[in-house]
Amino acid sequence: MKQNKYDEAEFFGNYCQMARSTQGLKAAGEWHELQTMLPELKGKNVLDLGCGFGWHCRYAREQQARSVFGLDLSENMLQRAREMTDDPHIEYQRMAIEDIDFAPGQFDVVISSLALHYIERLDQVYAKINACLVQGGTFVLSAEHPIFTARAEQDWHYGPGGEILHWPVDHYHEEGQRVANFLNQDVVKYHRTLATHLNELIQAGFVIQQVAESKPSPEMMEQIPGMRDESRRPMFLMIAAVKA
Repeated sequence: MKQNKYDEAEFFGNYCQMARSTQGLKAAGEWHELQTMLPELKGKNVLDLGCGFGWHCRYAREQQARSVFGLDLSENMLQRAREMTDDPHIEYQRMAIEDIDFAPGQFDVVISSLALHYIERLDQVYAKINACLVQGGTFVLSAEHPIFTARAEQDWHYGPGGEILHWPVDHYHEEGQRVANFLNQDVVKYHRTLATHLNELIQAGFVIQQVAESKPSPEMMEQIPGMRDESRRPMFLMIAAVKA
């Protein structure tokens, strides 16, 4: 299934009001960690899968990437990305991640930020990503953490006064579809265990280089209300891997 909630007017309107939509990477809670996992981008050909507003595409060019190709299924996302981009070395195209079919070795680096939890058959996508990378090329991804996706409710357990008690985890090993509420809409996501994420990358021909589980920066915990609770469980999983 190729879900495209971002081209629905109400959903996209809600998304546009999020801090990461208005302020970019500096408002993305995981960016301070994900940024350190990226390889040297200077002179590299970069692919961004699920590029959204193009924040990572423009960052790659700021780091002197040779070329950047941003891909997204949502026309709304791509329209906003084009409006925010003035760079002939960045190209945007509408395409589902599942449909990628690039030439072998076309890219040096592939990035995907918070898009892969919408995809059912990640093993197939990982194989396609491996094929389009040069030997020794790097794949860096972020996705919702398995602790976060295990329950479709994706919410804290609250006490009688509405206070946060803990983050419940259940049905962890029951992989597959979850219908979660995100931006006041039902959204289909796919839960897979941490082991499945890693093993499918290995089976696709990658060597795992680094794994990180998101936690807020000290600055965010001081400046953003409620951010301290985000350190009580990881919301995002980040992996850096290279083509073997």
